[in-house]
Amino acid sequence: MKKIALRILACSFLAQVILGTASAQDPGMPDSEEIPSSLMTFFVTSEPLGDGGNLGGLEGADAHCQSLATAVGAGAKTWVAYLSTQARPGQPAISARDRIGEGPWFHSTAKLLDYLQRRLNRPLIKSEIHGDTLEEAQRGSNMTKEFALTEHGELVSGIGDPLPTRHDILTGSQPDGRAFTDSVDRTCNNWTSNDEGSTQVGHSDRVGNGNLSWNSSHATTGCSQEELVSWGGVGLFYCFATD
Repeated sequence: MKKIALRILACSFLAQVILGTASAQDPGMPDSEEIPSSLMTFFVTSEPLGDGGNLGGLEGADAHCQSLATAVGAGAKTWVAYLSTQARPGQPAISARDRIGEGPWFHSTAKLLDYLQRRLNRPLIKSEIHGDTLEEAQRGSNMTKEFALTEHGELVSGIGDPLPTRHDILTGSQPDGRAFTDSVDRTCNNWTSNDEGSTQVGHSDRVGNGNLSWNSSHATTGCSQEELVSWGGVGLFYCFATD
């Protein structure tokens, strides 16, 4: 019965393609239940680097994304961390939204049933996750707890889940995905400090602080690993494939 159901779903998917509701650029249908993780173009890091806000700068964070993606078979893509940096003498600010390419993006999945369902649903669209227009903001971001999976396809523990809570996601960004322009350190000294400073974080489950923000919920009071844990995180961040 399971195989029959999968064939029916596959036929449904092909019908959607013929009718033009699926992109002509979609990858070809796989020939088994197991779907390679190479189809993934977005994930939340399953593990932190473990040194608080010191990620080794953007380069270290990007390398972590690339390493985790490679470990699950998605290393052929170029992966970057969704992190902003602030202006420093001789160094202009860098906004997270400008680092991630144009999308659309899909989360990790492992089974054909999940894959088919995912392809028929709306993916993450760059303009919508930041709400650049009133219409987009009213429509709401498609970034949800169920979408913000790790590279292993696992949910990140949030409010109401078994402890420890890990929903604080490092971003150093404003709600529109741009870098902060004030003098307050919001990026743990551009991701090189595990002591002084602070960082802006989002909530992967979009719960808390009354703002439902996936990328800019609140600031921490420090950059040590202990400080990040005390706020409900461990130093995870979002990774996007740029190609």
